[in-house]
Amino acid sequence: MRVHDGARFYVRNQPDVPFGIEGDRTVSWGEAGERIERFAAALAASGVGHGTRFGYLSKNSIDMATMFIAAASCGAVPVPLNYRLAPAEWAFIVNDARCAIVLAQDAYVDALESVREDCPVVTTWVAMGDAGTLRAGWTAAATWLDTDGPVPDDHVTPDDILYQMYTSGTTGRPKGVLLSHRNVMANVEQVSMTWTHRLAPGDRLLVCAPMYHVSGALSAICTSIFGTTLVVHADFVPAAVVDALSDGGVVNTVLVPVMIQACLAVPGADRRDYSRLRTISYGAAPISDGLMRHALGVLGCELVQGFGQTEATSCITMLTTADHEKARAGRPELLSSVGRPLPGTEVRIVDPATDEELPTGMVGEIVVRGPQVMRGYWNAPEQTAQTLRDGWLHTGDAGFVDAEGYVYIRDRIKDMIVTGGSNVYSVEVEVALADHPGVADVAVIGVPDPHWGERVTAVVVPRADATLTLDDIQAHCRARLGGYKIPRQLEVVDALPRNASGKVLKNVLREPFWDGQERRVGATADSGPEPA
Repeated sequence: MRVHDGARFYVRNQPDVPFGIEGDRTVSWGEAGERIERFAAALAASGVGHGTRFGYLSKNSIDMATMFIAAASCGAVPVPLNYRLAPAEWAFIVNDARCAIVLAQDAYVDALESVREDCPVVTTWVAMGDAGTLRAGWTAAATWLDTDGPVPDDHVTPDDILYQMYTSGTTGRPKGVLLSHRNVMANVEQVSMTWTHRLAPGDRLLVCAPMYHVSGALSAICTSIFGTTLVVHADFVPAAVVDALSDGGVVNTVLVPVMIQACLAVPGADRRDYSRLRTISYGAAPISDGLMRHALGVLGCELVQGFGQTEATSCITMLTTADHEKARAGRPELLSSVGRPLPGTEVRIVDPATDEELPTGMVGEIVVRGPQVMRGYWNAPEQTAQTLRDGWLHTGDAGFVDAEGYVYIRDRIKDMIVTGGSNVYSVEVEVALADHPGVADVAVIGVPDPHWGERVTAVVVPRADATLTLDDIQAHCRARLGGYKIPRQLEVVDALPRNASGKVLKNVLREPFWDGQERRVGATADSGPEPA
């Protein structure tokens, strides 16, 4: 089965059911079917055929959701562009993917125009609104879509590429991840098997994570697979999300813990009716015991946590509703895990230097094998071979598996702090600090230290009206962590930089501290271990 097969079924069988709701705009499944056919025909008329890449730069919209399905139906490969990037970064991705066409919302036309001459691979530039009729070299979407050409013949197979999504590029140039229909369909089925409540036709699914990222794109694709109604938010606005989860009748959404916390802080959120809300999926960071209990008490829904990466479509492991209940009933340590492998997924812990499997409980690199693992990186055979060594996806995450099969993430291997010869895993310190009553958000990084090599540093967003000091957070951590893990430096900020999936960009936080010097990952030769 292919992603667009479901859409065709629902267009025929529930044409009057809403496909998407975006503010005051509602598009039915029947109307969505017409839009999908027009978009596929316009791609074909522009020479975008089976396997041809095209760029798409937009905030979340119903049109973006239909774009994914239209491209799937004719074998064209969308390359969603992150609207938070700089124009030069868009140009790199467009050229690397060899996009024949770029479509953009009007808000981004001027920025793209500044690099248009740097993108010789692009033959057609399409603006979603009026800008296409006002600026030379651009075509208005209404004109581009107005074609009498036929819908392309369907020669798409489950192994064809569904989309090409670029990594965040935190360790170098971003790479195009190749994911097939089979990868995505398998992962959606794997994840849905872990839910107590599967999605059904007509259920309202809220998407406020950006669709240029896998977490948002999969919401649109789930609509095609399950026949749901997609409630589209262009941006995350806590009050608007609270409205959607209560009065809007949403049954399922994907958030990250900091977003859940922001929603619960909306005035009156604890007095709303969430009786139709069934499940919130979260990821990117662990949830604290206090936040979990607050969310369950107010929202009354089930919580599930997924861990994954773009190279594995979306999810590798899942902390299920039952696991959250265990945590609530006296096993809060489970909240520090990311659950157990999805059905059909194998997880191993290996020595990152030798790839030899390590014993239960020992920290090493997490490697994965399963049907959701990518086909490879676009036009990067050496990087593909390195990441998919011996048939296993090497995630770059450090962690361990316990005797019950729960997977615990300790850090990105590159983010591990080595202070005085001892390893400190930042996630462990972050979990301890997350329960501090004055901490709203936190990231832990290593900064240069002339004696210990690296110094454990907490970068904290305080709660409203809270005043934090280094003494406060050290006292809080002392009963929870070994002495060498306790932060030696405190940085207070207004917000933490995050990528589209909600993960903190620690490279951005580290940059001002390490500018002009090579990052060290160990102590000086004569320093010895840092004292407790």
